[in-house]
Amino acid sequence: MKKKKSLKREIIEWIIFLGVIGFLFGTGLHTPVFGFIQGLILKTGVIQPSIDPKETAKADYDFMLVDQKGKHVKFETFEGKVVFVNFWATWCPPCVAEMPDIHDLYNNMKSKDVEFVLISLDDDFQKAKQFVHRKDFEFPIYQLAGPLPPVYESSAIPTTYVISPQGEIVVSKSGMAKYNTKKFRSFLEELKN
Repeated sequence: MKKKKSLKREIIEWIIFLGVIGFLFGTGLHTPVFGFIQGLILKTGVIQPSIDPKETAKADYDFMLVDQKGKHVKFETFEGKVVFVNFWATWCPPCVAEMPDIHDLYNNMKSKDVEFVLISLDDDFQKAKQFVHRKDFEFPIYQLAGPLPPVYESSAIPTTYVISPQGEIVVSKSGMAKYNTKKFRSFLEELKN
């Protein structure tokens, strides 16, 4: 008799669990909810980018972007600078999770000659612009205006690259990470020298 109640309870729990998951996906709330949970994980500082400037690749500046105002921007305008490049989308929970931390990094580094290029992979760039506006993020966002050079292709988002003034990709991180740390900020500042 006890096993029957246990089995019945387990079935009810599974129905409730699947109902909640179905509700989240059906209403589109899965991205902010999962993003919030992943954001809590990021706050622990457990997931950080690997900083190993010995493993580099040559950056490719030969592609075009469109900024939030619809202006075409050649990526080569960032050549000779420290560039933080992040590929993201509004439908990607880990992207949403790391955005507040990237915004904090941007606020800490914007006066220190570090360029931030956040490239939205949303099909509708308007969604990305609305997301950034709703969250009061100040960093510039872009969309691709043509093909992306192979050196930046990744099978995962978010993906982040840091390019040195010498044109080397010195950080390549697939997946979310906590970037606004003292160690990472110092690393970005040292790249300028």
